[in-house]
Amino acid sequence: MQETPMVSSVDSLTRKHAWEHLVITVAPGESLAQARQRLVEHAEYGHWELQRTLLYKGGTRRFWLRRKAIKVESTLLTV
Repeated sequence: MQETPMVSSVDSLTRKHAWEHLVITVAPGESLAQARQRLVEHAEYGHWELQRTLLYKGGTRRFWLRRKAIKVESTLLTV
């Protein structure tokens, strides 16, 4: 199983909120139950939501997860 974080410049230009994306790729020989467990963990603890799922001809599965990017502003005063 491979996880790839992505930054989408199109989302930040066209939408009010910027999104963080995470792509999880599952090879054909890997357990679907393990992939499902990984998706559940990301959703529960990382606040990710499932955006898209693709099943390719060879059996490879790819899942796109997204969450709103949190912008933190500094609270320190500059003197």
